[in-house]
Amino acid sequence: MTDASAATVDVVKPPPPARVWTRQRILGTALMGFWVLCGVGLVAYLVSAWNPDLYEKYAPYYVSGLLVTLQLVGTSVVLGALLSIPIAYCRDSRNPVVASLAYGYVYFFRGTPLLAQTFLVYYGLGSFRPELEAVGLWTFFREAWYCAVFAFTLNTAAYQAEILRGAVGSISQGQWEAAAALGLSKYRTIQKVILPQALIVALRPYGNEIILMIKGSAIVAIITVYDLMGETRRAYSRTFDFQTYLWAAIIYLAIVETLRNAIDWIERRITIHLKR
Repeated sequence: MTDASAATVDVVKPPPPARVWTRQRILGTALMGFWVLCGVGLVAYLVSAWNPDLYEKYAPYYVSGLLVTLQLVGTSVVLGALLSIPIAYCRDSRNPVVASLAYGYVYFFRGTPLLAQTFLVYYGLGSFRPELEAVGLWTFFREAWYCAVFAFTLNTAAYQAEILRGAVGSISQGQWEAAAALGLSKYRTIQKVILPQALIVALRPYGNEIILMIKGSAIVAIITVYDLMGETRRAYSRTFDFQTYLWAAIIYLAIVETLRNAIDWIERRITIHLKR
């Protein structure tokens, strides 16, 4: 054995790269500091302007408005999910008329503001009161809450249909072929193979859609539905105290943050097999 082969070679690791403060890092740090200051200032304002009498008087109204908001969003999302299934199926139909009608529905409700859609239902259908009374539907459409549920359901169904269609379309054709090779029916293939994988893809978009619905639900206060924002407007109109809107903002933020953490937990649970 030669000396050259017996000699050991010391491997010198390169020093870690120096931390470079780029413009993006500086800007991000500055924005983080700005939001921290805003949060501290908000807490300081609420502490200094705290009014126990105001809280005791209007807290029950806020709770009532919160329940209305949750009922409105929950009902609309569930009904929209049921309606989105046939819409997503029709979007990929081989019949050009059916596919065009489904595309037009999705295009209209995704391309126009939710506020305009709510006004079209609440104020527009009121112009057809005799016709609605003739078919027994005026009892439904004369109530602002039902009009809001109807408009929100049609809106979220369009978004959920595209989410569902995109999630199912992301599954490779090989999954269908493998299920067919095993002798599974189309229904079993969708139930046991396609949907479990599509759920992982669609979970985040579905969560974002629910969050957008929660924030968008504030517009129903304009059509006399006393949801969380409706109760906030009523409290402010009687007190002219700006902290009434801060309370509403904090409640909305708490709802969104709770939902975000719930989605994170569900995602960790349904993707645990991918991390092994």
